[in-house]
Amino acid sequence: QVQLVESGGGLVQPGGSLRLSCAASGLAPDYSTIGWFRQAPGKEREGVSCISSRDGNTYYADSVKGRFTISVDNAKNTVYLQMNSLKPEDTAVYYCAGALGSWIRHYEYEYNYWGQGTQVTVSS
Repeated sequence: QVQLVESGGGLVQPGGSLRLSCAASGLAPDYSTIGWFRQAPGKEREGVSCISSRDGNTYYADSVKGRFTISVDNAKNTVYLQMNSLKPEDTAVYYCAGALGSWIRHYEYEYNYWGQGTQVTVSS
């Protein structure tokens, strides 16, 4: 049984940083893809970043490129999203999602497993 558990959300001032974690169990550590999505109030869920565990290939949405960094610790089956220079428009519930197979996925429908989400609020 696959389980994804996010942690690390919270309240941060503009310009600050947070690191989100996604602990994945039940997924082969070298044959899976983990993605981060977010959903702001009144908006559709959007893809933020993803990483393929086998080769470490990554993808970033234009809105976060240069500010967010995704990484994976295969020994811990955990994917991290380091978020720097946070802006109020980054405020959202952040979800991690998992898929079998190690290649880049951009869209929600490509992921089979989802975490419960963690709230990130950027406000002064």
